[in-house]
Amino acid sequence: MTLISGLHVGTSGLQTSQNALNATAHNLSNIETKGYVRQQVLQGDRQYNNAGNSAAIGPQQAGLGVEFSKIRQVRDYFLDVSYRKESGRGSFYDTCHETTNELETLLGEMNGAAFQDTIDNLWTAVEELQKDPASSVTQGQLVNVCSQFLDRAGAVYNGLADYQDNLNSRVKDMVDNINDIGEKICKLNQGILNVELGTESANDLRDQRNYLMDELSKYVQYDYSYTSDGVVEIRVEGQSFIVRGKNEPFYMGYTKDNATGFYTPVWPWAKDQPVYDCSQEISTAKNTNIGQLKSLVLARGDRRANYSDITSEYTDPATGEVVDLYNNGATGKMATANSIVMNAMAELDQLVHKITTDINNVLTGEKKQIDAGINPTYSDENELPIELFVRLGTDRYVKNGSGEYEYVPEDVSGSPADVSSMYTISNMRINGDLLKQPTLLGYPDSGFVKPDKSVDQDKADALADAFSSASLILNPNVTKQSSYKDYYADMLSLASNSGNVYKSFSDAQALTVDSIDDSRQQIMGVNSSEELSNMIKFQNAYNASSRFINAVSEMLDHLINRLGG
Repeated sequence: MTLISGLHVGTSGLQTSQNALNATAHNLSNIETKGYVRQQVLQGDRQYNNAGNSAAIGPQQAGLGVEFSKIRQVRDYFLDVSYRKESGRGSFYDTCHETTNELETLLGEMNGAAFQDTIDNLWTAVEELQKDPASSVTQGQLVNVCSQFLDRAGAVYNGLADYQDNLNSRVKDMVDNINDIGEKICKLNQGILNVELGTESANDLRDQRNYLMDELSKYVQYDYSYTSDGVVEIRVEGQSFIVRGKNEPFYMGYTKDNATGFYTPVWPWAKDQPVYDCSQEISTAKNTNIGQLKSLVLARGDRRANYSDITSEYTDPATGEVVDLYNNGATGKMATANSIVMNAMAELDQLVHKITTDINNVLTGEKKQIDAGINPTYSDENELPIELFVRLGTDRYVKNGSGEYEYVPEDVSGSPADVSSMYTISNMRINGDLLKQPTLLGYPDSGFVKPDKSVDQDKADALADAFSSASLILNPNVTKQSSYKDYYADMLSLASNSGNVYKSFSDAQALTVDSIDDSRQQIMGVNSSEELSNMIKFQNAYNASSRFINAVSEMLDHLINRLGG
């Protein structure tokens, strides 16, 4: 090897050490940067000059120095995939836990506490009425307490509806955020392509892209792959979202229900196909429990639920098929059991419906007939009993073809949104005439006084029996029968138990995600001690190359001076 070649060898060492120092300094300066991945300089041998072969020692070669290959990111693809999947699962259960916590607050600590007191007050009013049915005082107390009961039931129900609206606005905001992330990833894809057309590595841009992909994993379930030129392609919930050659994502959109105002995430380019099939079983094995957006959609539900959503049989008007609306849903409708808020609304409304219809049917003297499926009829409008709880959409009695006034039963076979014939929280008020004159209870069926002026104790006892009997179950998946007094407590207990289950899932996922992230950080994280050690090593290598060049330079200078002399 000539002395001039020696200069080239020293220069290669100098340049490579400088690149290594730059990479180390870059690592240290970004030690607190979110999403930053430590970088390494890859070095290799330059080609050797062959000076001949020796049978004893092999090829006679002269090295030409060290070669700088590239600066690479230190990542583990499989850890990234695992982290993103488990992070999305954790976000799903975090939202479920947050929703059940809010539910417990709405049902228990705020209006719910007053509502539980009202149920107790209602029972007390019935007991007092049972003691003295003919008293205008006890009758007035019952009417007033029933009015408070309906008002406070409406307050709890409206609180749940407001929380649905809150979740709904978060659904819309999250879709917008997902699209924003998609746009940024597309721009970074193009930026990486532009930079790496030359000899540079766009590692900082890749860090930004990976950080965005980590964020995206919290919102939706997705899979991804890299093209040969480093572009990432992403499929969200099985549909294309980011593809090579397209400068913007396949945007996720949303449709708005005119009745509820609820947003449904859809794919506009696929004729508004819904992003989620909400009838799917939530399962870790099937990866259907991933992503905060899905959790928000499920927790909110797709409608304002009422007691008809708990009935075990529902006839789909489109197909005539009888389905289990609570567990399976109807055509185009989410199963009530899949939605935390809808389930609570339906269970609350079921309690209110049972209490109000039982009171009405006892006071009007029609309980046995209605329970037997018979619609009471009256020949004259003046014979009609007076109900305490009045439907807003349908009168209790309507004249039939025979000219008689016939009781109009509740119809739950139609659309779940049609509540006009139902005794449901959103479709009831207290009879204004009874608020003015409580002694009209049941009139003209004589109220609590029979035609012979004797007290109708049987009617008062029937009210008390309705309150003390265990005739309610929370939903088709619960076997315990509850009285009116116990039902609401059972609701709170079930919500609390569900919250504890979701909390255990959320905590377990947090541990899993932290464990995977620790493994990732061991590989891609910047360790200041290690980087400082590398800095000393590369600085020494730089100094050694510099001394080598100085030595060669002195030798050349010596030879030139001697030859010149």
